[in-house]
Amino acid sequence: MMHMTFYWGRNVTLLFDSWKTDTWLTYALTLIACLIFSVFYQYMEDRRLRFKLISSSSASNTTDGAVDATPLLKTKVFAGGSRWTVGRVAGSVLFGINSAIGYFLMLAVMSFNGGVFVAIIVGLAVGYLLFRSGDDEQVVVVDNPCACA
Repeated sequence: MMHMTFYWGRNVTLLFDSWKTDTWLTYALTLIACLIFSVFYQYMEDRRLRFKLISSSSASNTTDGAVDATPLLKTKVFAGGSRWTVGRVAGSVLFGINSAIGYFLMLAVMSFNGGVFVAIIVGLAVGYLLFRSGDDEQVVVVDNPCACA
């Protein structure tokens, strides 16, 4: 039977019927996996945002003697459209991967296990601290539709 309220216990079925915990060891490993995936989500979001900044910067922003990487990102993938650049396609792939990870984390929280919930929240906070809380760049992101970002 599926829980509809938060509960605390080691018996969890997470995402797949084959991912069941029935001992404290498997439960602890599941919580560690949730924490690591949450940190990885924040890492991938940081990579996606940095890639977006690099691919959207123009050649006029480079200083003399600096190597400009934007021509590599602006080559056309398909001859028919000017919107299909390598940078845009790669950014879309990163967005898709990050969205999938985010939705898997959301579904894991929907197991309503308190330990899983705490592990994911702590992992997101640690990942944010490690990868996204730097003061070196001020980035405003308004295009992320995922609630768990």
